[in-house]
Amino acid sequence: MKFPKLMFALLCGLASLLIAGCEQPAPKHEIDKKSGREVAVYASWRSPITAEDVSTPSDEFGELQSVNGGIYFIQSQAHLGGKVGIKRLDGEHAVFDVVSADFDVRSKVNEYGGSPFLGIGQSLFVSKADDQLLYRIAPNQAPVPLTAPGTRHADCVAYPKGSRIICVREDHRGSGEPKTSLVALNLNFAGEGEEMISGADFYSSPRVSPDHTQLAWIAWQHPNMPWDNTELWVGNLDPKGGVHQPKRLITEMEGAITQPLYSPDGQLYFVADFNNWWNLYRVGANGKVEHVLDLDAEFAVPDWKLGNHNYAFETSNTIIASYQRNGEVSLIRIYLDTGNKESIAVDFGEISQLVSGEDGIYFVGDKITPEKGIYKVNGRGIELIYAPNLPAFNPNFISRAESISFDSGNGELVYGYFYGPKNPAFTAPNDTRPPLLVMLHSGPTSKASLAFRRDIQYWTSRGFAVMDLNYRGSSGFGRDYRRSIYGRWGQADVEDAVRAAGYLVNKGWVDGTKLAIRGNSAGGLTVLSALAFYNTFKAGVSYSGISDIEVLKQDLHKFESHYVTQLIGKDSESKRRSPMNNLSGLTEPLLLIQGGKNPIVSDKQSKLIYTALKNSGVPTAYLFFDGEDYTLRDPKNRAAAMEAELSFYGSVFGFTPADDIPKLTLKNAEHLRKD
Repeated sequence: MKFPKLMFALLCGLASLLIAGCEQPAPKHEIDKKSGREVAVYASWRSPITAEDVSTPSDEFGELQSVNGGIYFIQSQAHLGGKVGIKRLDGEHAVFDVVSADFDVRSKVNEYGGSPFLGIGQSLFVSKADDQLLYRIAPNQAPVPLTAPGTRHADCVAYPKGSRIICVREDHRGSGEPKTSLVALNLNFAGEGEEMISGADFYSSPRVSPDHTQLAWIAWQHPNMPWDNTELWVGNLDPKGGVHQPKRLITEMEGAITQPLYSPDGQLYFVADFNNWWNLYRVGANGKVEHVLDLDAEFAVPDWKLGNHNYAFETSNTIIASYQRNGEVSLIRIYLDTGNKESIAVDFGEISQLVSGEDGIYFVGDKITPEKGIYKVNGRGIELIYAPNLPAFNPNFISRAESISFDSGNGELVYGYFYGPKNPAFTAPNDTRPPLLVMLHSGPTSKASLAFRRDIQYWTSRGFAVMDLNYRGSSGFGRDYRRSIYGRWGQADVEDAVRAAGYLVNKGWVDGTKLAIRGNSAGGLTVLSALAFYNTFKAGVSYSGISDIEVLKQDLHKFESHYVTQLIGKDSESKRRSPMNNLSGLTEPLLLIQGGKNPIVSDKQSKLIYTALKNSGVPTAYLFFDGEDYTLRDPKNRAAAMEAELSFYGSVFGFTPADDIPKLTLKNAEHLRKD
């Protein structure tokens, strides 16, 4: 009985050897003899930068204030879903929690908020996110609400002589638009406060002179946004209450005036774009306006939020200021007696919240490398004082941006940042070019910057090229450029995206058959319009993109109630430029990613587009994330969307992602081109 068993075992072993001998050997990876790198098609490269690395949120900094010998600042806590607390940086650079992030410090004045707290001595006056009441928070005491329900307060300043604080108030208790005013609030008990200034549609930036006798502020009226035309006012402060003899300054010039600030000796400074550029000015002794530094550069940013600070007084004779010029950010020292300037730092992508502390100038900075935090100016250099925990990045995988510009076709230059593929382990086959992703900020009046972005590196480390576009209307390039999208939204931005792709194809930097465009919200409108009205792009990804401008105009809050009309121009253009009314032009593959809690773009609009494309045979996919807006705050959702996007490009452009990711189900995939 044993013999047959033995024979059976031997036969099975022989069969196994024969079968193994028939199997194909594992394919060998081609190695480039010159570089020693593995040869693989662009976009298929393995990368150590995962979707989880990119999607994991980091703590962010906001308002900085110098209070009682320390620097107070707001910091969002990523592990608490972005809730915001207040911390204190003392003279030894130790950091202490002052207000827990569970309190969630956040103002909603103008909906976008900003400047949500004020420090005086040992007390803080803080706007709370959930009820928008202003609270006094003092050591060893429970928070005390000082304002009435239905009101919002922000951008507060101390008025010591009057034992009050002066704030911007937005009152939602009446019918129609909320009423905005400047009010004085008692420091110790709740009440209505005293209305000091009213009558304009909007107010910001109340500033008290060093001798406490004058108040300066900014006002503007519909249909202006704060980056269009604003007014600078001053008035005399009465210690018993009120502002007397309010007077508008600089009536002879028109422009966007912002960031008023008194010098240590009481001279009023401000930033304005009278000469096309947001430059520093001051009011001279004779009341005349004096240009502090004439430079083709931007010393301010659009005031989407209250409380921007792009300059601060180091001494009575020196100012530390940040500016953007030709897409690059610099930090400089200005000598007021001579008008000379000297460079301090040039390796930042973003600089904000400059504030004068007792021992020097502090600011928030985001570098072009994976470093950000709170910095201090040290002579002609800077010092990193405090930084959040950030994921580590191998510098060999980091693609550095190249600032580029090209002609819009109308003689206007358009700007952007080009990132080439970067991976030390891979190279592409000879005579091939990478696919291109044109990225669009969520503007329109916003900007792409050189600040390090993990999401860009996710793509470039896999073999994509990226163009981060500052289409016409973007900030940072002067008043004329910022306003050049007025009347042309849905046209100029789309033309610029198309021409950016064409420019890079003509340079030989990217593959003209593998062009993709992606954006969210307003950037999503540009994505949908580029696909509907042009045939340049072979794939698009829209994150809660605006598709119906008429619907958008019906549900705007006060701050933006005239903005879309300025962007579009004639009412008749809204329908003509809406992708929703031009669905027949959408013939290229489209991935729609939609948040279920988006107040601007409902999932109904995205579903209508998806259904129309599915029924017409266009390759398409739709991802829905309940409870999310266009930013996808949940890290798991963000990572899932990014992996779906990679799978989408793989299907459209014919490559296999190296990542072990779920394959996106693409409707009408059989209609994909087989180029």
